[in-house]
Amino acid sequence: MIIGIPKEIKNNENRVALTPAGAKELVKRGHTVYVQHTAGENSGFPDSAYETVGAKILPSINDVYQTAEMIVKVKEPIAVEYPLVRKGQLVFTYFHFASDEKLTLAMMDSGSVCLAYETVENPDGTLPLLIPMSEVAGRMSIQEGARFLEKPQGGKGILLGGVPGVKPARVLVLGGGIVGYNAALMAAGMGADVTIADISLPRLRHLEEVMPANVRTLYSSTHNIETELPATDLVIGAVLIPGAKAPHLITKEMLGLMKPGSVLVDVAIDQGGCFETSHPTTHADPVYTVDGIVHYCVANIPGAVPQTSTLALTNATLPYVLELADKGWKEACKEDKTLYPGLNIIEGQIVYPAVAEAFGLPCYPVVL
Repeated sequence: MIIGIPKEIKNNENRVALTPAGAKELVKRGHTVYVQHTAGENSGFPDSAYETVGAKILPSINDVYQTAEMIVKVKEPIAVEYPLVRKGQLVFTYFHFASDEKLTLAMMDSGSVCLAYETVENPDGTLPLLIPMSEVAGRMSIQEGARFLEKPQGGKGILLGGVPGVKPARVLVLGGGIVGYNAALMAAGMGADVTIADISLPRLRHLEEVMPANVRTLYSSTHNIETELPATDLVIGAVLIPGAKAPHLITKEMLGLMKPGSVLVDVAIDQGGCFETSHPTTHADPVYTVDGIVHYCVANIPGAVPQTSTLALTNATLPYVLELADKGWKEACKEDKTLYPGLNIIEGQIVYPAVAEAFGLPCYPVVL
């Protein structure tokens, strides 16, 4: 198979979808790998590293899309890429369709096969291709939240971990999944007073057992969240419904319960955001303020640490990329029940129910 790795062009997206080590595995199996010029440079992988393992370098993004049977990316195509996606071409990347109707319609119009990292699902319900980036995003959410609590950044001027004789900041993490777990762990490690909320009692029991002493668990309800907000300095939105839009757990009205300079970090912004007042921001312009509350809603948080993120992502995606290349998407999805749920759009038809439901569009059965 001919595999194409375009350079990511979303704002400050420095990751690349495949490392030279991954390219080497594909070439070793007889596949052809085309990498766009400088695609890996910001992740620490120059063109020469790909050429050394047998990959070929193409000068432009147009060349990559025109040549490849399968496109492997990190982030969803943006508007300038829509016309480049071809009928029958397999695109394997993070899509998050349910929060982006224009992208959904564009990919339907393209006639391509869209296989989404975020809905590839193990039989136990875990999401193997979302986990590594969720780990990065969860840890970074605290790093960024701590930064924007600083007074020059518009925050309250609070040190997350406090100092002897001065209380630490209070952090509320909404969602006890991979993002929430990593956020709480990082905040606890920095010395914050942490509360992690979820609607799953089994998950809360598990978190109670494994978390440090400065992390408490809380059942997630509107009443409990409202009770916590007045004394909370930093809120991490870490709620995920696979393939669907995130629910709004904090409304605009609820911002009035918080003190000015408090910070909201919405890690769920890729799925529409879990705060009513959230809208996507970029690494170049990451925050805005609503009613005195600082909002950080960067849609590609792991892109700020591309060396770590690229290595972690390729570790997770490569086995599936190899399957798809070796067998073709139909056979691979037929044989691999984990890969099968990744199918979101097939040649103009939505096949993932949560995406169809988000826009009131018909959902078709997968025919392999």
